[in-house]
Amino acid sequence: MRMSTRGRYGLRVMMELAAHYGRGPVSVETIARNQEISGKYIHTLALGLKSAGLVRAVRGPSGGYELARDPSTITALEAVSALEGQLAPVECVADSSVCPRAPRCAAHDLWRGVKSAVDGVLSSLTLEELAMEARSKQGEASGRSGPGPHRGTAPNLHRENTSGS
Repeated sequence: MRMSTRGRYGLRVMMELAAHYGRGPVSVETIARNQEISGKYIHTLALGLKSAGLVRAVRGPSGGYELARDPSTITALEAVSALEGQLAPVECVADSSVCPRAPRCAAHDLWRGVKSAVDGVLSSLTLEELAMEARSKQGEASGRSGPGPHRGTAPNLHRENTSGS
């Protein structure tokens, strides 16, 4: 399964908005510079994210985009699904009616498990956690040691999904 640029870049846009949450809208120029995504593509991604109720646009000279909800309440799965749709590795997992073998197919069960695992990882992480991890990595890359004013302990992004789904 391969994530498209819509899902990958859209999640980066959402993480950028999460990092600025509570400080007003983030300009497209700021998002573009920090995430290395073209402004035109950011606007395209924002349409899907707005339709899903995850971001809102603010017009005017100090306008831009901001999260519609607190980043601690938005999962990576919500953000990616808003742009990618259902994350199914094969079509029959998204719609078992496309294959009459699905009910008796062991491979179908395997692919359902893959989807469940991917959904589990993405749903276990919030934008707040991802923004915190991004700040931590930026601090490491710039050579800073110890937590800065906006840094805390980064979440373990490689934890196992124990939700049972």
